[in-house]
Amino acid sequence: MRYLPLTDDDRKVMLKEIGAKSVDAFYADVPEGARLGGKVAGLPDHQGELAVERHLSNLAAKNRSASSGPFFVGCGAYKHHIPASVDMVIQRSEFLTTYTPYQPEIAQGTLQTLFEFQTQVAALTAMDVANASMYDGSTACAEAAVMACRVTRRKKVILSGGLHPHYAAATRLLCEAQGLEAVHLPVSVDGELALADAVDDETACVIGQSPNVFGTVTDMSGVADAAHAKKALFVSVFTEAVSLGLVTPPGEMGADIAVGEGQSIGVPLGFGGPYVGLFACTEKLVRQMPGRLCGETVDADGKRGFVLTLSTREQHIRRDKATSNICTNSGLCALAFTAHMTLLGDKGLRGLALLNHEAACDLADALEAVPGVEILTPRFFNEFAFRTPMNAEAVLAMLDEAGVVGGVRASRLFPAEHMGDVIICAATECTTPEDIAAYAAALKEIV
Repeated sequence: MRYLPLTDDDRKVMLKEIGAKSVDAFYADVPEGARLGGKVAGLPDHQGELAVERHLSNLAAKNRSASSGPFFVGCGAYKHHIPASVDMVIQRSEFLTTYTPYQPEIAQGTLQTLFEFQTQVAALTAMDVANASMYDGSTACAEAAVMACRVTRRKKVILSGGLHPHYAAATRLLCEAQGLEAVHLPVSVDGELALADAVDDETACVIGQSPNVFGTVTDMSGVADAAHAKKALFVSVFTEAVSLGLVTPPGEMGADIAVGEGQSIGVPLGFGGPYVGLFACTEKLVRQMPGRLCGETVDADGKRGFVLTLSTREQHIRRDKATSNICTNSGLCALAFTAHMTLLGDKGLRGLALLNHEAACDLADALEAVPGVEILTPRFFNEFAFRTPMNAEAVLAMLDEAGVVGGVRASRLFPAEHMGDVIICAATECTTPEDIAAYAAALKEIV
């Protein structure tokens, strides 16, 4: 692949066309503090393609993949096994090149896969209807908050203390941009039910998570009842989609909107993305749902067909009246989710969820046997928080030297909460008894 830089004459023509006197004038709106004062430190000047390839390969070799040894990181992105058949399906050319159907009825295959995706998400969450789809779980959460404000005509959103901080940050940012108030309850390992006491007559919605960022599983039916008593909506969040094979789904807890991350099913960790956001709601709210909705119909000859029933984004006909600015449906990731879920089926998902829970129980037992370790999460699926007798950052660094990726320090997620000795770890079906034994042995040596 060749790199063809612009000449000075090229730049002059472009600047003249847009009415800027110089490149610096073109970037005048960028604050000084956000600009580089010179070259990026540590980067060499122009290099040949071979030299660049070697340099980048050496950098990549410093990374350690999640499959190369004991790996216990979770906190919103999880290491799961993806069947080879999923990759086979999504790499077929007719699927790999699909994107958003701008002339939707022509792309019947694309619409059918999105329709199947919606059906699976609705069944998984026990909700009436699901869209297809969102960027990721955090942006789906933010969209749910502003949707609730549209529905209730109120401007106050209450976030639980166990909501993943990235989800909370995305939600606060979007609320602030739209003039809405986002109230974040105190951080708590087991505090989802506090939402019931926080809701008032000004509340548009309460947003709770189960399992929450600390892994705590909570039946939030009471939260839903309290919200509905104040004519507010209940938004249920999940970051681990596999958990819905065992725990009570949002719809059965009375959720009006269910949002979460679908990465656990069919989508690899991928250094942080791309992922796929899941979004479902009750039927009465469907007209306010962001994104797009595919529907099934019959054509003039009575043959089965699919249509883009609802499209609320600004790139289509709604323009400034759009209910969402989400500009993609993460189509390939949604397809991977659908392929994997189809292979699992209901029984397979339950079996997979059971394997995850059993692995986490074995991990908790092994770590709790280490002197000085205290398990903090009272009820968990495949993830939990524990306290160590040492600084968590130091513990994780020493675990890393021992070949064990031990989890995420809570202080990274909550720097102001004095959780310097807390680690959040996860186990999945990929976690072996040998991995657990290695973790426990290494931790015992450290602490």
